[in-house]
Amino acid sequence: MKLSKIKHVGLRDIWAREAGDFTPWLAENIKELGAALGMDLELQAKEANVGDFSLDLLAKDNSGRTVVIENQLAQTDHDHLGKLLTYAAGFDATAIVWVAESIREEHRQALDWLNKRTDTNTDFFGVVVEVLQIDDSNPAFNFKLVVFPNEWQKSKGSQAAGLVSKRGEAYRQYYQPLIDELREKHKVTNAKIAQPQSWYSFSSGVSYASIGAVFRSNNRVSVEVYIDYGDFESNKALFDWLQKRKDVIEQQLGFTVQWDRLDEKQASRISVDRSGNIQSSAEELDEIRKWQIEKLLTFKKVFSPLLKEGVKEITA
Repeated sequence: MKLSKIKHVGLRDIWAREAGDFTPWLAENIKELGAALGMDLELQAKEANVGDFSLDLLAKDNSGRTVVIENQLAQTDHDHLGKLLTYAAGFDATAIVWVAESIREEHRQALDWLNKRTDTNTDFFGVVVEVLQIDDSNPAFNFKLVVFPNEWQKSKGSQAAGLVSKRGEAYRQYYQPLIDELREKHKVTNAKIAQPQSWYSFSSGVSYASIGAVFRSNNRVSVEVYIDYGDFESNKALFDWLQKRKDVIEQQLGFTVQWDRLDEKQASRISVDRSGNIQSSAEELDEIRKWQIEKLLTFKKVFSPLLKEGVKEITA
């Protein structure tokens, strides 16, 4: 049997310009970058300004964290390391991603040091972009994660230092098996590490409209569609478009939901809830988790295509 060899293709053989070619391509493939990072990334802006500088890509992940992404078509250098830290401070980011053709050993050590020295909510990543080719095949890209936080080490350190409350840790332990099942069994998320917070959101397929699981302050837990374009009129228009189809939607769901237009707020919400809180017994929390997973999957199946259709209509 004749075997072919895999060869590496230089990034500049694919993308001639960093800002004009590589950054737009990376924006278009942000979901694949997120998969390599273990996140569900949603693009917020390209060339986002921080004073006199411009961040390549600004994103959010499914836990609501701000993610800054700086990319290079070459090996990492000190100039971009300085920019990366400037952007992290300017956007108060908790996930900082450096994408390059290769990462110098000194910069890998710097990112590892930052991961060890920062709190549990701040993560630094180094990602190498590979372009591979077999014989005369079309080139294929691969995101190779080479620097990432030691979550166990940071989690234990933050608990010892009192940086994460017992309640926060309880939320983290509750959501970890939930996102593991959604990722491994149902393939609906790239998320790998749960955060110490009372809610978790997942992509609906539409920017600024998420499907989430929430612990509320009134001893209720819910699953919801949360609509927030950052614009009051757009939020209400999409909510109203969906509510006009209330009977059909609830028939497809198989249960009734709460329609909260929230006229006093910017966002709108559609949800279903039940009793429960994070201080429930382990058996009760297992039951709540199964309920949330079932409702999340149903919401995603029913609402994702409707949200896409609704956005097209209200923006036409």
